[in-house]
Amino acid sequence: QVRLVESGGGLVQAGGSLRLSCAASGRTLSSYSMGWFRQAPGKERAFVAALTWSGGTTRYADSVKGRFTISRDNAKNTVYLQMNSLKPEDTAVYFCAANTVGGAVVSGQEGYDYWGQGTQVTVSS
Repeated sequence: QVRLVESGGGLVQAGGSLRLSCAASGRTLSSYSMGWFRQAPGKERAFVAALTWSGGTTRYADSVKGRFTISRDNAKNTVYLQMNSLKPEDTAVYFCAANTVGGAVVSGQEGYDYWGQGTQVTVSS
């Protein structure tokens, strides 16, 4: 069993930055790909970013390319999402997810089998 706990969310002005963390327990994540998703009010959960176990391959949603950076520290069993140049449309609950079945970077929710509870990010204009 894997437990994922997100932190680092909060309220920030447009143009500001936040760094989200996703700490895992119960199993080491060093062999698995990880992803971040977000769900805005009234919208479906959407892919944000993902990376392989080594961090060597990453993928981003077009809407966050150049502004967000996903990374991981396997020694700390933690994945990060650095968010810069935040916009009001980035407001959402952000979830991290683990793909413990395969090692590929995937953007579909069905590719992940463990999820955190989410952390709220609110960007004011």
